[in-house]
Amino acid sequence: MTQGNTERLGIVVSGSLNKGVEVKLDSSASVEDMAVGRYVTIEGQKRRFFGMITDVSLEVTDQKLVLIPPDVSDPFVAEVLAGTSTYGTLHVLPMLTIGGDVTSLIEGPQPVKTVPSHFSAVNLASQPDVELVFGSEDERKFYIGTPLDMETKVCLNLEELVKRSNGIFGKSGTGKTFLTRLLLIGMLQKGTAVNLVFDMHSEYGWEGRNEEGRKVKALKQLFPSKVAVFTLDEESSRRRRVSTDFVVRIGYDEIEPEDIGLLRQTLNLTEASVQAVYQLAREFGDKKWIEATLGLEDEDETRQLLTRLSIHDSTYRNLRRGLETIRRLPFLESHVPDNPVKRILEYLDRGINVVLEFGRYTDITAYILVANLLTRRIHAQYRERMEKAIGEDIAPPRQLVITIEEAHKFLNPEVASQTIFGTIAREMRKYYVTLLVIDQRPSGIDSEVMSQIGTKITCLLDNDHDIDSVLAGVSGKSELKSVLARLESRQQALIFGHAVPMPVVVRTREYGSAESYKDFISGEETEIRKQAEKDIEELWE
Repeated sequence: MTQGNTERLGIVVSGSLNKGVEVKLDSSASVEDMAVGRYVTIEGQKRRFFGMITDVSLEVTDQKLVLIPPDVSDPFVAEVLAGTSTYGTLHVLPMLTIGGDVTSLIEGPQPVKTVPSHFSAVNLASQPDVELVFGSEDERKFYIGTPLDMETKVCLNLEELVKRSNGIFGKSGTGKTFLTRLLLIGMLQKGTAVNLVFDMHSEYGWEGRNEEGRKVKALKQLFPSKVAVFTLDEESSRRRRVSTDFVVRIGYDEIEPEDIGLLRQTLNLTEASVQAVYQLAREFGDKKWIEATLGLEDEDETRQLLTRLSIHDSTYRNLRRGLETIRRLPFLESHVPDNPVKRILEYLDRGINVVLEFGRYTDITAYILVANLLTRRIHAQYRERMEKAIGEDIAPPRQLVITIEEAHKFLNPEVASQTIFGTIAREMRKYYVTLLVIDQRPSGIDSEVMSQIGTKITCLLDNDHDIDSVLAGVSGKSELKSVLARLESRQQALIFGHAVPMPVVVRTREYGSAESYKDFISGEETEIRKQAEKDIEELWE
């Protein structure tokens, strides 16, 4: 059953379905060439298994060799011992069957439900094997990277990806931003969704920088007709020579009590202060409550109001301090003539992706306020459209993916049940809105939300709580934990979930060279040509 020119490693000597199998290495296979995360195939009697190396260990046949190590300075002695008295073993986690049984041959790779028999031959996976499992790039699949020590492309199924919320995790400096750009480019290239990106550090719109500080092109430069750059900070955009499509201003009359509730931790508000917001909104009206509250100057008038509303003086002072912090944000005005939600939806409806840059306003208060405020209103619009589509049997709105950074600020256990982002994560694709969350502290995200994340792309994490959070509920968790802990600090990631048939460690594809840009936009040129030909045909009809 061996397929292609594969390198034999050894044979299966023990194991179980839950824990994986142990493989005794042949004497010809060097244990030092084995690496956690590499793929192997196992030639069972009836099936071919495809699995991942999750551990490498050294064994001896006689424990005396451990207590009294032999003199291996003589090459002949070392060669005699290798493979007989001493040998290496691999721990392999079989994940798929890729041939042999009828179902695998007809329907493609299938999840494993058994283990290979004793002494089944184990080989390094060949490129055709990897291609069979992960497919090749097409109108739905996007090339994200290559397996360790191989040049075969690993592709994500973007149709499956956008159906659920997804996450990119990793400690600072591991390449989360580059991975996010890659995913967004894939969605633009394949047209599987439109994106709204809350770009905290202005990395996704016009250009960004790599770890060495060198400039790299971002979405607008690569796909000028498919991306619009909105900004909260027109001055910063002008200084960076970024041409923007719309300057976002937010009116005090647009801020609702729910928006303040999400800022409770950031503004150091008490629970009583959050409740006082709702009382003041009822008193002054949803559109005027902030300005009316900030306009309270007369002490007697303020005391009478607080007494009537049963708001304690310390609660009012706590709330007032929080509102003063918000008032200092330069993009907030009493009233704005142009509605940013309406403008964003106009672009999204035309299939144009929107990147909202924050410029100098990288304070977490500004980020949470704007992202939450805009997302709540956009989600409400999508909900109405979806209900109308169902009721009138018409086409649903375009699939929307909303990208947020510092996700634990929006999705921690204290606020996840109350925020729009927690609602979207739990709804999955119900209203055609999903999330792409980026975070370096996944343990700070509510466990229920983490369980709803469909595909996780995880760079190096060195905190046990973060690793346990990312892998919670995943089959083969302990084995994958050792793989995740041994990723390189850059350009490597473990991907698992709905968009891939099995967990895969990839070296992410190149980004930043002229050749890489050409690869990204090759499909765009084809689409432009197709559209031009279609326009000419319609002209002559």
